[in-house]
Amino acid sequence: MKNIKELYDTEYDFLVKDIKTSSKDIEKDDLFVCIKGVVDRHDFIQEAIEKGCSGLIVERGNNYPVPFIKVKNTNDELGRLSKKFYDYQNTLKIIGVTGTDGKTTTALIIRDMLESCGYIGTNGVKSNKINLNTQNTTPELNLIYKYLKMFEEEDLKYASMEVSSEGLLHNRVKGIKYDIGILTNISEDHLNVHKTLSNYINTKIKMFKNIKKEGYAVLNHDDRFYDKFLENCQCHTFSYGYDEKSDLILKKVILKEENSIVLIEYKQKEYEILSSLKGEYNAYNLLAGIGALLCLGFDIEDIIKRVNNIKQVMGRCEIINVGDFKVVLDYAHTANGLKSILSYLEKIKKGKIITITGSAGGREREKRKEMGRVVQEKSDLVIYTMDDPRYERVIDIINEMKNPEKNNYLIIENRKDAIAKALELAKKDDLVLVAGKGRDNYMAIEDKHIKYSDYDTIISLLSKN
Repeated sequence: MKNIKELYDTEYDFLVKDIKTSSKDIEKDDLFVCIKGVVDRHDFIQEAIEKGCSGLIVERGNNYPVPFIKVKNTNDELGRLSKKFYDYQNTLKIIGVTGTDGKTTTALIIRDMLESCGYIGTNGVKSNKINLNTQNTTPELNLIYKYLKMFEEEDLKYASMEVSSEGLLHNRVKGIKYDIGILTNISEDHLNVHKTLSNYINTKIKMFKNIKKEGYAVLNHDDRFYDKFLENCQCHTFSYGYDEKSDLILKKVILKEENSIVLIEYKQKEYEILSSLKGEYNAYNLLAGIGALLCLGFDIEDIIKRVNNIKQVMGRCEIINVGDFKVVLDYAHTANGLKSILSYLEKIKKGKIITITGSAGGREREKRKEMGRVVQEKSDLVIYTMDDPRYERVIDIINEMKNPEKNNYLIIENRKDAIAKALELAKKDDLVLVAGKGRDNYMAIEDKHIKYSDYDTIISLLSKN
């Protein structure tokens, strides 16, 4: 808690317990910062006052029943204010990970290998002492500074964070300077927000323009937009991939059911890595993590030893062994993500692949047809179901996904019923892929987040059987 006089040169004299940007989160004595984005938080001042905020940071208006401080731009002010309020001292080396797929896995790979490292992303806020949930992959800027300060207080040296395109678009990381910035890959996603692929790419590029000059951009050389990102870097660069021009070359991936053998070449010397991560797509994520540590000054032999520290990422190719068959829980919700996980399952399967999937409502409709094409092409049976429908009808979403020319699909709108049907149909050696939500703990229906978990549903159904 701080006095407002510690934050501003003002005649006001009141205590600030915390900084909030959503009126729904306001508690007594919080300072409400009226940022502008998808919505203008000035429109929610009355709610914030009714909930007991101690004061306001505003851009407009001169007549409020609580103390207020007027600034030129509340979005710009949020970062400056938060850094000062939480006393963030810039002691952490910050690694930002962006891309369409693989952000969570890559960021957590880095956290596990570095050990003295905190994580912020889709799977929450994690460190040796912290385990919190987050509402967004990339939280609001005030929360980021709050978490970074928590990492400092734990005497951590690094922070590994996912940087989403929406986080970049809505200035949630404005002013954050990265020591390392990583590009995993680019495919069409979030076009409901960005409208065009070009806009989406340019938004991602914003992160790379905020890497310190002495820092490094770690880029996927095999990605078709590699050159576009490379030309927008004003820092050192490091590349990885199959391309022989890469700094870290991926030579071969030998896929097994329980692990992978990854062969790499670095500085004209080859290394063999045994990794618990499964699938060729995870070999890319692993190389991105190795590249980050190399750029931080770690020795390659030391890094390879640290690969043993990598833990199973919950909700990412998470295999639940039922006995006769296996259930695979995965977050894949793009055509590229589905293609990656299904390509891996094709190579290890002994029986059939049954895939449960859907597509989020209120998001880009353009990707649905391609998602449906991929899952029906690579699965023996697809069960289409709900996946955060929001205000759309589930059947309308499914009708945009399914390929009626192939008869290898069922439609079961209720997701729990769809999973139950897949488990009922699964035979010996089959693989049941439950795709789209990973370890999410809600289902977005209209404007509500209804408590729901694929993992809990699977475990509950299996225990009954």
